[in-house]
Amino acid sequence: MNSSGMRLRKVQNLAQEIMDEVNKTKEARDTELLNLVIDNLSRAVVDATDPSGHYSLEYLENKVGNAHSLLFKNKAENKVSAK
Repeated sequence: MNSSGMRLRKVQNLAQEIMDEVNKTKEARDTELLNLVIDNLSRAVVDATDPSGHYSLEYLENKVGNAHSLLFKNKAENKVSAK
């Protein structure tokens, strides 16, 4: 697999982890946090679906990575504050 393929696979894995995390938890989530996560993912999708066929892999990595970090950083912080 070439470098671009590996990078896209990493983006895919992060997105799947986000999906799993959001769907597994039945507890209420911070609306502001979810809005930021959705904003990052939406921007990545818009870039990837550019009808001209031009997209930036770096931009996709950045936006999906940000969404992942926001969600999982918040999860870790909530675990620490619950102790």
